[in-house]
Amino acid sequence: MAMKKIRDSQVQKQIDTSLHGEISVLQYLAHKGDDVIPSEISDVMQVSTARVAAALNSLEDKGLITRQIDLDDRRRILVRLTSAGERQAAEHREMVFGNITDMLQSLGEHDAQEFVRITDRLAELISQPKE
Repeated sequence: MAMKKIRDSQVQKQIDTSLHGEISVLQYLAHKGDDVIPSEISDVMQVSTARVAAALNSLEDKGLITRQIDLDDRRRILVRLTSAGERQAAEHREMVFGNITDMLQSLGEHDAQEFVRITDRLAELISQPKE
């Protein structure tokens, strides 16, 4: 029941939104800070190139990215954030960090440290190959 409450929470929905779709593309481009080819985005996000193309079309329509032909390899398209895209990515990142900070502060120092310790341990267990 506790996991269901977390999964259904507004904060979790905001985090989930950050991991998929346009917001994820914006965050990846902001993290890279350089030109990126669409297939790289597809590979990193583990989604189809068609889904990435749809996200890029929408982001370009909103003025958040630009696409240009690579002058070194005219078969490639380079994607870059506009200044508006950089601002939106930063605002979203600050919102997510603010939500996480609020949650950890609400837990108190001891419980927040335990949460981080347990989360680290779960990540370690999940990444280990099964025997």
